[in-house]
Formats: sequence, C-alpha cells, structure tokens
Amino acid sequence: MNATDISAYMAHVGVAARAAAAGMASASTAAKNAALCSLAQRLRGAGADLQAANAIDTGAARAAGLAEPLIDRLKLTPAAIATVAQGCEQLAAMPDPVGEIVELKRRPSGINVGQMRVPLGVFGMVYESRPNVTIEAASLAIKSGNAAILRGGSEALNSNLALWRLVQAALADAGLPVDAVQLVQTTDRAAVGRLITMADCVDLIIPRGGKGLIERISAESRVPVLKHLDGNCHTYVDAPVDMALALRVTDNAKTQKYSPCNATESLLVHAEVAAAFLPQIGAVFAAKGVQMRCCPASLALLRAVPGADLVAATEADWSAEYLAAVISIKLVASLDEAITHIGHYGSHHTDAILTRDHANAMRFVREVDSASVMVNTSTRFADGFEYGLGAEIGISTDKLHARGPVGLQGLTSLKWVVLGQGEIRG
Repeated sequence: MNATDISAYMAHVGVAARAAAAGMASASTAAKNAALCSLAQRLRGAGADLQAANAIDTGAARAAGLAEPLIDRLKLTPAAIATVAQGCEQLAAMPDPVGEIVELKRRPSGINVGQMRVPLGVFGMVYESRPNVTIEAASLAIKSGNAAILRGGSEALNSNLALWRLVQAALADAGLPVDAVQLVQTTDRAAVGRLITMADCVDLIIPRGGKGLIERISAESRVPVLKHLDGNCHTYVDAPVDMALALRVTDNAKTQKYSPCNATESLLVHAEVAAAFLPQIGAVFAAKGVQMRCCPASLALLRAVPGADLVAATEADWSAEYLAAVISIKLVASLDEAITHIGHYGSHHTDAILTRDHANAMRFVREVDSASVMVNTSTRFADGFEYGLGAEIGISTDKLHARGPVGLQGLTSLKWVVLGQGEIRG
C-alpha cells in the first residue's frame, strides 16, 4: 500500500469501529458472554492450526536473527492457548461492569446523584511479539462493550490473523458486530502513525512493546495513551526474613520467565542478612546461567560461588530493564535506603518486600510509589489474569484513569446520572 491507500484503509477501519462501538455499547450481557464462550471453544479446537501459523512466524524470526527473549514472547504454545481460552471463560463469568450505577446519593434538593459505568468507545492497541495479546485485547473489548482496532507486530502477523479470524467467528456466533474487533492487516508502520492521530474515531491508544515504541506513540499520539515505559521491578530482601521464603520467591521473581515486564530486574538485600542469603541465591542463579551485576559489597560475598557469572555493576544497571538472564544486586543498610533506591531508579511498575517485620512491610506498601506493591511474594504475579481480571489490556504506571494491570474497569468510564421526581433548582 502507498500512503494514500493506507490513509484510506485506516479511515475505513476507524469508521467501521465507531459504528460497531455503538452496537457493542448496547449489547446484552448474555450476547457478550456467548461470544466469549464461543471464542474459548474455538481456541481449544484450533490448536493445530494456530501452532502451524505460529511456526511460520517463529521460523521467520529465527531466520532474521531475532533475539531469543523476543522469540520467546512470540511463541503461541498449547499452554498459552489454554490460558487465553480460560481467560475468556473467566471474563464471561465476571459481572458486567457496563450500566452499573455507583455512589448513588440523595441530595438535600431531593435529587439522587450517582455515576454509571459506560464503555470508552473505541480503543486502538499497538503491540509487539506476543500473539496472545490479540485474544486478551479482543476478549476485554467484548466484555467491556467496546470496539478495538488491533495492530500487532509484523513478526507475529500469521499468528495474529489466525487468532483474529476466531474472534470474528465468535462475534458472529453471538450476533454481535464483527467489526467490533478489527486487525490492521498491513505491516506498514504508516498505519500506526495514522491510527494514533484518528481522534475522531479512536478514544484511547494502548501500546504494548519496547520502550522505543511506547515513547514514539506517547510523543506523536493525538489520542490519550495508556502506557508504561519500563519494567525495572525490584525485590527487596529485608531483615529479618524467612530465608527459605526469600530464596524461593526471589528465584521465581527472576527466573520463572525472563521476558515479561513483571520479572524482577533488581535485587536489594539488607546488609544484615546478605552473608547468609547472597551465596545461596547466587548458587541458584549460577546454576541457571543468570549473570549478576553487583555492587562492590555483594560482589565480595558472591566471589566464592562456583560458576557464578559476576560483573561489577555500573550506574546504568540500577535502572536497567534486562528482559534476559541478568540481574543487578545491591546491598542496602536499611529499609529507608531500599525505598530511596527504588524511588530513584525504579519504573513505578512492581516492587516487592520479603520480610518478617509487619511494620516494615506496611511502610514499604505505603511509601513505594508503584502501580503494584507486594509483600512476601513474587513480582511475577503483577498480571491481570493473576489478579482475577480475566485478562489484562496492559499495565499502566500513569496515575490518571487506570493504574497497574488494566482489565474491564480500565476500559470503562463514568458518567454522572441524576434521578429526580420533578425537583427544580431554587
């Protein structure tokens, strides 16, 4: 397509989405749930076809020399298909937020004032790699009564097309507008540039991908953007701490999967427990091939660990999001120092404290300014599915509209509703 063709194509997509949004806003809960259940069933029945399409994408990615963490994000495994299918069913079982009236209060004048939850309208989703995002975004759009325009990465085009066809079939099964979820079928980047300026057709842009993509969209969009830029998540091992718990949770937070934005990238350890904790976690990391980028004090404690891949940390390491088998490690003298370090170098995404001290835990929860703050558990739980949202559209580190994992409610807005019986203002 040339620039004129892309402009015309995206204009057509936008107009179709706006029309479909009206139908979705008035759709019954039963119809939306029927579409979600149909989609779950179709996903489970299409495993072979989906994996065949995904194999084309992963094969092309390897041939192009794509980094292994990015290829890992691209994979559409049976487990991933089962998870998104389960997410559709979980969403279907959840209460419908659309039409709910909250905070209804009677005023002295006699009127009753409250707020009704309503769909945003049309959201545009720009994402890289992970094809499961296609289903997560589509299912959330359906349940929240919105229309969605999805633009996945060129590296996942075959996978996304195969998934999107299932979504359209499920919408048709339930009698809902098939244009309620559209996939941009050109890989030309000009389509993204057009999408993020279509303020007449699009109400919200949600980018999910690398920092460069998100920064570009945030700078150029004429539509509000829901985003997070970095996932430099911290795990802080406090004193006192349950050593077995700290080892198990820290290992999971870093190594359960390296590529997600909620994997721990920075490990802070209280100096009082460092001599006992660091050699043990260092042995775990060494066995799994994790490179440790250390402050001088932690480097000294880890030198005796057989096979440890140790590097002296630089200033840049304290704010790095590695998305790989690399972790920064720093000793701190106190909870105050840990909180200050996270505030300076963190990305306001997800941070955890491992401690036996309840007062310290509560201080950490109050004072660490992140979208998710955790006590005695893995940062890997910062996820819409794990939070019971059914699926997530993304994670926001902004403070307006939505924060943290964004699910159904993050795709709705509130309008004021006033109920009266003939009252007039004096």
